[in-house]
Amino acid sequence: MLGKKLQFLFLILLIAMFSQAQSPIPAANQTEKYFYQIRGKQLGIIANQSSRIKNTHIVDSLLNAGFKIQKVFAPEHGFRGQAEAGAHISNGLDSKTGIPIISLYGSSKKPSKESLEGIELMIFDIQDVGVRFYTYISTLTYIMEACAENNIPLLILDRPNPNANYIDGPVLEKEFQSFVGLLPIPVVHAMTLGELALMINGEGWLKNQAQCELSIIPVKDYNHQMPYHLPISPSPNLPNDNSIALYPSLCFFEGTPISIGRGTDYPFQLIGYPEAKEKSFSFKPQSVEGKSAHPKFENQLCYGLDLREFSTKYGRPNKLNLQYIIDFYSSYPDKAKFFTNFFNLLAGTDKLQEQIKTGKTEVEIRKSWESELNTFKAKRKKYLLYTD
Repeated sequence: MLGKKLQFLFLILLIAMFSQAQSPIPAANQTEKYFYQIRGKQLGIIANQSSRIKNTHIVDSLLNAGFKIQKVFAPEHGFRGQAEAGAHISNGLDSKTGIPIISLYGSSKKPSKESLEGIELMIFDIQDVGVRFYTYISTLTYIMEACAENNIPLLILDRPNPNANYIDGPVLEKEFQSFVGLLPIPVVHAMTLGELALMINGEGWLKNQAQCELSIIPVKDYNHQMPYHLPISPSPNLPNDNSIALYPSLCFFEGTPISIGRGTDYPFQLIGYPEAKEKSFSFKPQSVEGKSAHPKFENQLCYGLDLREFSTKYGRPNKLNLQYIIDFYSSYPDKAKFFTNFFNLLAGTDKLQEQIKTGKTEVEIRKSWESELNTFKAKRKKYLLYTD
């Protein structure tokens, strides 16, 4: 009897050890890899609510460890992650630590020379979701540019990409550059921010082909096919793994008169609008402080699709789903008003809109991306820190 108990305990121990070995360890948690590099330096931190050393915010952790933080630079959604998408972020002081906060999503999206004075090293630690129009990529690009111009080294504490298992979508064309798309990469690029930083430098994508002095601490025990549950919501309207998985496909609706659930408990998991009464599912968007002020169709009943169980039913997507937007365009009563100018900025091209308007199938549209995606994939290989 005792022998069987010992065998059972040994099996449980093996399972626990295997599970632990297979869990990605974000760079921030590997303090032995970078604490010695930053000791004694005047630091600037680019961070938000996802920037954690284990369960404690990185700023609080570094201060507790005796490090000198001069300023915190806040991206979209703010330093503590309490602002909705597109909300103006102001400069100020962190109420908890008293450290000056410099907004990178207000009047300026790039650190000024003045804001960088006295800083000897910048640290970037933000959780991304692996999609071109998620603005943390643009923030990283401008940070690298400012660091290059002011001869300040940049340390990136890398984090897993929850959508790194596939590459898809049109590659951004230069004339459609904006803050929701600065780089000539596909919508879903399957790279971490550390890998993207290497690519930005390597491909000469900074202004005047400047080079940022980079150091990157990689994620431990990680590969691109590995599922990753984000312990902290990366932004107010991506509350769970399901919304993050659907985000690459559903964000296109932000450039249309269709709601994707902002103003509900399930943003990026619902699709609908008031006139679609032939649909059986309904939801009602409402203002939610810090998440959705005056969302599309506020207090109106919308009819459409319920995708809240998508991940449970189908698992992780392995491609963009264009059928959602094709179907809603096909059934929309006033097609001339379906697309806004913002749609082309999200797509990074005007071709996708035209393809949908002319009735191209999802297969035909995807075929038109193949050549540029193959070119991107060949470039991408040079900068990978992790296996596919």
